[in-house]
Amino acid sequence: MKLFSALVILAFALTNHRIALSQITTIWLTHKTNDPSRIVINWESKEPGNSEVYFGTDTRYGQHIKVNETVSIHRIEIPLDEKDVTYHFMVKTGSQVSADKTFKAYPSGPNELRVAVVANLAGYSDKADLSAIISDNPHLFITCGDNITDFHTLCGPGVKDCVKPYSRLIAAQQQLFGSIPFMPVLGNHDKEIRPRGTRFPEITSYDIDATAYRRFFELPDDEWKWHFRIPDFNVTFFALDINHISDFGTTWQTCHDFRRGSAQFEWYRKMIQLYPEDFKITLQNERNGSIRAQENGEWGQLFQKGTAVITGYGHFSERAEVDGFPYFNTSLVPGNIAADPYSKMLHPVHGYILLTFKRGYPMKVEIKSLDGVTIDTSVWEKRHDIR
Repeated sequence: MKLFSALVILAFALTNHRIALSQITTIWLTHKTNDPSRIVINWESKEPGNSEVYFGTDTRYGQHIKVNETVSIHRIEIPLDEKDVTYHFMVKTGSQVSADKTFKAYPSGPNELRVAVVANLAGYSDKADLSAIISDNPHLFITCGDNITDFHTLCGPGVKDCVKPYSRLIAAQQQLFGSIPFMPVLGNHDKEIRPRGTRFPEITSYDIDATAYRRFFELPDDEWKWHFRIPDFNVTFFALDINHISDFGTTWQTCHDFRRGSAQFEWYRKMIQLYPEDFKITLQNERNGSIRAQENGEWGQLFQKGTAVITGYGHFSERAEVDGFPYFNTSLVPGNIAADPYSKMLHPVHGYILLTFKRGYPMKVEIKSLDGVTIDTSVWEKRHDIR
């Protein structure tokens, strides 16, 4: 296999001119399983064709998976058999190939796990300097919604399955998305298929099913809601589809049903009680104070069976605490501030959150600006009372 890989690389090197004209440059990494033992390599090709991935722990690769198909959006799931290493990979579709790419395998227990969380990539990622996030060397990159601005600008009104906005997002930040596993969470802008306007329209402005999002990304569970667990560090992330709840039941409705008895509510109620020894981080896109009060405060009670909640509702950085439980807000875009009544730290800076986990230690949460300055640091123990 190593000889075969070497011959493939040599063949590519001898056809540099042709490759330069048909290089694959839009690549992103995701997970569709609930654990980090496998990863999905995704890419977009200019011409439809089959899907091939060469991968390994050095540039000799050594492993190869090919899927005979004719598609423009490609995805191949590969096993991650080793930890604490750097994986190399290269993708190929017909005569279209990529350069050698790398990503870090997840660490083993004695080492440190780092997870970066952002919100409001929409309308910002194409001009943002996200080098501070990359410098923090995260193993996983998660959002709290509003990854794009809308669909109707690039795709026309009412089109549900157009992925151009997501393709543009990924292409704009290849250093980030091509080297760090990405797990997005939904916001209202991720479903906006028609202009919202100033009054309720006759037909809905949003694709509640998030058709394009689910087509473009490979994610666990139902994709519009998911959970992802990293067992070596006893950490589980839960993604909810909750945003603009004041518009629920109107033609401005943006999210799935979140009421008691709904599929989302009952799924979360069941899931948040699993893994009692884990740090449990909930990610969503509604104002923390608004959602925790819903269903007579039952959402707030469910949140407190976990470790923390992170949202991207407003354009500011915040840490709030309710009965010793932390709620965070983060945004890449500066702007409107909607402070939590229980706010302990509020800052208008646009930035991100860095979560750090080390076995036997509390979870560290750093709120950071995009120039890499730490604005706030707090540490949080696991909460074991899940009654």
